[in-house]
Parts: sequence; C-alpha cells; structure tokens
Amino acid sequence: MAILEVKNICKSFDDNEVLKGVNFSMEQGEVISILGSSGSGKTTLLRCINFFDATNGQIFVDGECVFDAAEGKIPEKVRRKRQLNFGLVFQSFNLFPQYSVLKNVTLAPELLAKERSDYRGNKKEILSEIERNAKELLNRVGLSEKYYSYPCELSGGQQQRVSIARALALEPKILFFDEPTSALDPEITNEILKVIRDLAEKDITMVIVTHEIEFARNVSDRIIFMNDGVVLEDGTPDEVINNPKNERTRAFLSKMLD
Repeated sequence: MAILEVKNICKSFDDNEVLKGVNFSMEQGEVISILGSSGSGKTTLLRCINFFDATNGQIFVDGECVFDAAEGKIPEKVRRKRQLNFGLVFQSFNLFPQYSVLKNVTLAPELLAKERSDYRGNKKEILSEIERNAKELLNRVGLSEKYYSYPCELSGGQQQRVSIARALALEPKILFFDEPTSALDPEITNEILKVIRDLAEKDITMVIVTHEIEFARNVSDRIIFMNDGVVLEDGTPDEVINNPKNERTRAFLSKMLD
C-alpha cells in the first residue's frame, strides 16, 4: 500500500488555474524530487498537500483519505491532527527569533504533549523526553554545539538544519522540502544537501522540490517533472534526467545543466 496518494489535485486562484489535475503516489522510504521551472506549480502542490488547500482532488495517507475537496472545510482540530502526517521544511527557515535553537525544536512537541491525557501526572518525564529527542535530532544535523544559540547567531545553513530538525521532531510520516537551498549561498548548499542525503539513507520518506539537478539525480528514487500545472514525466532519474521523453523536459534540463 502506498504511504501517500495524491489524486486529481487542482488549485485555482480566482481565474488562474495553477494545478490542473496532479496525480502521483509513493511508497514508504521512497524519495521523490519534483523538478520544473518557476511557475510550474511545484510549491503550490506542496502547500496543497501539507495544508489541505486544493480546489479539487483527494489525498490519502496509508490508505486513509485525509482530504477530499468535495467534502468542504475540515474542522480545525481534525486538520491539525491530520497535518501531523507531514513535515515541511520551508525555503526561508521560519524559525522563531526569540527562542533558542533547542526551544525552536521542542516547542511544537511540547504544545502537542499538553493534549495527552497523562500530561499532568508525567509532565516532567514527558518534557525531558522531548528535550532528549530534540538534542538527538540536532546532533544528527550537526548542531550539537548550538542548543542554546539563537537564530540570529547562526549561518543560513545552520538555520536550515534547525528547520530540518524541527520538522523531524514530530515524527512525520513524510518530510517535504520546498527548495531547501534556494535562500543559501552556493558554498553552504552542500552542507544541506548532505543532511538530506543522510536522511535518505535512513529511509526517511521525502518529497523534495529542487532546482539542484545533480542532487536530485543522486538522491532520488523517482523524479517528477512538472510544467504548467501538470505532471509531464514521472520515472527514475535515469528515465527523466538522462532520457526524457517530453520536449519540454529536454529543454528545461538542457538549460539547467548548462
């Protein structure tokens, strides 16, 4: 059974139809990279999946329908629970500047823990476990010496690594990256790509929107190429990058690789 199924996702902004019926599915531990020029609908697709904000279509996680546009608005409490299936790493980090690195990672798990029935009786133990897990995640992304630093004291690459640790802290089933290196200097890009490669080796299920063609080739099980709100190609890196079938895909890759 697929861990994620996206069926006929459409999204319009007034008269502008950005997504025109996107379909794909993925298995546990699979890494999919989404390529395409600016305006092709890549980021909109990620946001439709993560925030259940589509004009039409359905989203299934582990065979369960978590979103059906035909059913209308999802109650907020139900929405928040279903969104825990997903972790999203933004282009612009979106860290809380008033909190330390450690607090940025523990904040969401702590808020979620307060909803547990055993929270009052086990508050100290629960918070201690959350902090321990956060430190392990920060160690994994190479920030063991930055627990108590603040975002303003970090480089762009370090801030992005905090964002990755924060997304992992809620143990999502699927991790989404929206151009994770676009706001970084070229020399810092490689450190983020290394972290993502390490996650792929640990069988973390990931969807990555990226312009890094060689990275996508090396880290991905599958490549999706989008153009004008539709999926033009979906296949292995060898099929899509080395032997694209569509002329639009060939033109995009030729420009990017040059």
